[in-house]
Amino acid sequence: MIEPVLLARLGDTVDEVVIVEWLVAVGDRVAVGDPLLRVETDKVEVDIDAPFAGVVVDHAVAEDDEVATGSVLCHIDIS
Repeated sequence: MIEPVLLARLGDTVDEVVIVEWLVAVGDRVAVGDPLLRVETDKVEVDIDAPFAGVVVDHAVAEDDEVATGSVLCHIDIS
């Protein structure tokens, strides 16, 4: 089963972030809590961790993209 990883709200006033760097490649196996990518708000850089274990299927957004809260960041195959 393939599950989307969504950008959660990072703060009361943060509605968008910029993708700084992907820390995993497509095809990498990840565990819950492993850092997937780094994003930047207007104040700080934050790592986004894997919400579940599996294999990274794709990157739905690219480095330097600006994305809104709730956007799909990538998909993980949890089967």
